[in-house]
Amino acid sequence: MTTVDSLYAVSPLDGRYAGRTEPLRPYASEAGLMQARVRVEVEYLLALADLEATPLSIDEETRVTLRAAYEEFDAEDAAVVKRIETTGHGPFEATNHDVKAVEYFLRLRLPDEHDAVPWIHFGLTSEDVNNLAHRLNVRDAVREVLLPALEDVREALADQAREYRDRPMLARTHGQPATPTTFGKEMAVYASRLDTAIDRISDATDRLRGKLGGASGTYAAHHAAYPDVDWPAFARAFVTDLGLDFEPLTTQVNPCDDLAALFDAFRGANQIVLDLDLDDWLYVSDRYLGQEAAAGETGSSTMPHKVNPIDFENSEGNLSKANADLQFLGEYVTTSRLQRDLSDSTVKRNIGAAFAHCLIGYTKVEDGLAKVTPTEQVMDDELANTPEVIGEAVQTILRREGRDDAYEQVKALTRGKRVTIEDFRDLFADLDVDEGVREELLALTPAGYTGVAAELVDELDE
Repeated sequence: MTTVDSLYAVSPLDGRYAGRTEPLRPYASEAGLMQARVRVEVEYLLALADLEATPLSIDEETRVTLRAAYEEFDAEDAAVVKRIETTGHGPFEATNHDVKAVEYFLRLRLPDEHDAVPWIHFGLTSEDVNNLAHRLNVRDAVREVLLPALEDVREALADQAREYRDRPMLARTHGQPATPTTFGKEMAVYASRLDTAIDRISDATDRLRGKLGGASGTYAAHHAAYPDVDWPAFARAFVTDLGLDFEPLTTQVNPCDDLAALFDAFRGANQIVLDLDLDDWLYVSDRYLGQEAAAGETGSSTMPHKVNPIDFENSEGNLSKANADLQFLGEYVTTSRLQRDLSDSTVKRNIGAAFAHCLIGYTKVEDGLAKVTPTEQVMDDELANTPEVIGEAVQTILRREGRDDAYEQVKALTRGKRVTIEDFRDLFADLDVDEGVREELLALTPAGYTGVAAELVDELDE
């Protein structure tokens, strides 16, 4: 798409963000769906030729020619398929049917009167082809584009976790000063959560299921032609050879519970990244994180000083849109009136759009992570100015020493008040405790009160 064309794109996915969504084009575009359909039709034809019951025989040279139809499928081929569908092409009138156009396209790849021509799309309904083509594209889009992008986010977080494992900062439970942590540990939490989410997506991708049961899921046409063939076994072998699990019980429509599970897995991952977007936005707002200013970039049209956390905001918006789309898709594709209605066809064409919003969200948050670093002076000042957070440690140590009023004493000193480290020292001086315990209390500092936060980073897998 040219720059001028992109300015007139209906969707920002193919306009403003075309450069970010381009990796999905082989899997999410109309041409990508055509190519996957050609693949299914070709491999099905070859599987029929390998079936002893059929008289069909396809020599090695023709097999190479047929496989080249999808392996070398290009923009010119896609244009031919579209012409067959919409206006007619060569000997074919307009089909007004996208799958039938693929069937006729394959006929053009064979010599006239070739014995294989009648066997193209033999016994199939369009949904047999479409359900497999969609899943092949979804599977490869996830494996080749989306998971690598999500793994890059996870690695960026893991790198920050390890680099800043010892960097103390104030925590804010309920938005209020709380027991200190380290910036590295907080990033490790997100990296760990993404580990689980990535595994869930991978598992759902590996479980995508295909069907090949005909117009009502009964293999009726196949059985009528060759009643002695075990068509369910043939279908199972064919589907699994494509790298998909097999769905034996269907109507005309594959139930799509597998797709719904995958969409839900992505929603879970996106919620984690959204949580990260919000936290890092707040860290920037609190100046815990400083941002690298890009040369020539404008943060505000009126306030020259602004460096805005736009990558986190952009990621937040795109992942929120993705999750809305994924929820809709998961709910819609799992329903069909009786044995088949066509409303899911147009809906499934939007899977790529949902994935595109995911991809933009992942790449944007990765950009944001690359631009931020902890502002150590701000973190240190906040810790020094919030000594009340050691109150937890104080009352816990006093409990250990048998003081049943420990919590109440510290609460009276600190709750809802501004206190200083000297206030704590005055409290310690009046306590009836061993000198060793007093020294232990006097050694407490907010910056040093981070428990084993740094060591927890080691829980991350390499």
